[in-house]
Amino acid sequence: MSTNRRDFIRFVVAGAVAAGCPIPLRAVPAEAKTEVDGEHNEICHQVRDGHAFAKPASSAKYDVVIVGGGVSGMTAAYLLRDKNFLLLEKEPHWGGNSYMEEYNGVGYATGGAFLELGERASEFSKSLGLEQLPIENWDGMILNGKFVADCWGDGIDKIPYSASVRESFKKWREEILKIDVLSRAAELDALPLTHFTKGYPQELTEWWDNYGPSNWGAKSAETSALIVLYEMQQIAGKTRKDRRCTLPGGIGALNRRLSEVLTEKHKEHMQLSATTVAVAQKKDGVDVTYIVNGEPKTVSAKAVIMATPKFITARLVESMPAAQKAAIAKMHYVPYCVVNLMYDKPVFNSGYDTWCPGNRFTDFIVADWTVRNQPGYKQKYNIITCYTPLEEEERVLLLTEDGAKSVAEDVLRDFKKLLPETNADPLEVHIYRRGHPMYKSLPGNFTKVQPQVRIPMERIAFANTDSEGPVSATGEGIKAAHRAVNEVNKMLAGISAKSASANG
Repeated sequence: MSTNRRDFIRFVVAGAVAAGCPIPLRAVPAEAKTEVDGEHNEICHQVRDGHAFAKPASSAKYDVVIVGGGVSGMTAAYLLRDKNFLLLEKEPHWGGNSYMEEYNGVGYATGGAFLELGERASEFSKSLGLEQLPIENWDGMILNGKFVADCWGDGIDKIPYSASVRESFKKWREEILKIDVLSRAAELDALPLTHFTKGYPQELTEWWDNYGPSNWGAKSAETSALIVLYEMQQIAGKTRKDRRCTLPGGIGALNRRLSEVLTEKHKEHMQLSATTVAVAQKKDGVDVTYIVNGEPKTVSAKAVIMATPKFITARLVESMPAAQKAAIAKMHYVPYCVVNLMYDKPVFNSGYDTWCPGNRFTDFIVADWTVRNQPGYKQKYNIITCYTPLEEEERVLLLTEDGAKSVAEDVLRDFKKLLPETNADPLEVHIYRRGHPMYKSLPGNFTKVQPQVRIPMERIAFANTDSEGPVSATGEGIKAAHRAVNEVNKMLAGISAKSASANG
């Protein structure tokens, strides 16, 4: 059998069995044990399946136990650092859905791409000593072998569609920008985006069917119109200003910095590889049972913050009100891959975030975009981060090494055919997979469902990005942490959960 260079591209498939390591892309022995870098979900699946875990007597007491070590949980821990807290995280690293990785000294993203200057998340990162790096580059697109910069702004006359379709895009933009989105928020949130794309060419729906899954998990028919109409005001409005920024090494740098600050003085209050299996309110507190080193352990707390996705929170928290569980059941989560292509030569540097309708991935970013113009900087590696949301029924692909590899192979195949200059083999392909990282911004989710799922119980508050909305984002996770901490502080002061929520 003949081989070519691609047969020996190193493909980092790591995860739940052993340390991740580069392996040949196509020539992996059947007995080779590799991992898919991503969630460690074995115990979570046992919780899902109703496994009865042992619940030993409590061995320690805390003011607050925080379940979940992503940005929301770590922010809560930071805000409560003067309390006797315990932070639990099931993964062997901090950071949840957005932690920082490096390739030969070059940082790259495994999750979120940007923050908004002046908003809570960027101000928080600034307070931790992280530099804000403005992106200052409106999104472009690649279609039919052509790259167009600023495709919803100055480049709209150049988008690679027929003249009639381009005119329809311009007409739709004009009509959408007339709408007073904020004053009609509740009305618009109840409608699907397709309500506003009727009568327009299919290419418009296809555009949002590509854009939506990457940003809020849903295609047009399942997307709250509020989300897209507000987005259009930001990216195409007459007074638009690109306020996006990132951090050195990507948004995961915020989580890394948070973990460093916390572990410096509070390491004994932080536990990795600890999977929570039960949270039970008692007369005078809350018992939290978790598995660490294969053994169950129970601790008690005066209050608990659940900074975990709601679909698992509903299974962990005992005696959760039926109405709250019913609201959580209305939320849907998509599987998601982030595939990084590691090049040792320039392949694409024409824009920060580029949309690619009709491919296995939705868009890609250039990892070092914001540092490329710094004095003395020389690009050694051109790292391309491809965002690859999947359909819910494709989640099974992420449960096996071969399934995850097949997704990454599709990504590489499609990236290579975008432009002549992208038809190049990378040194390595790194894939990070998540089974349920992003909730869908369904109609009614923001104004009807999320206000119900975050209602605190007597001694339990709820954080995580899916508590807020309208989309799953770092800033929403931080916002949720502030609200939950406010509720918990009132609980610790003897104020009822209902009052804590109403006055929060």
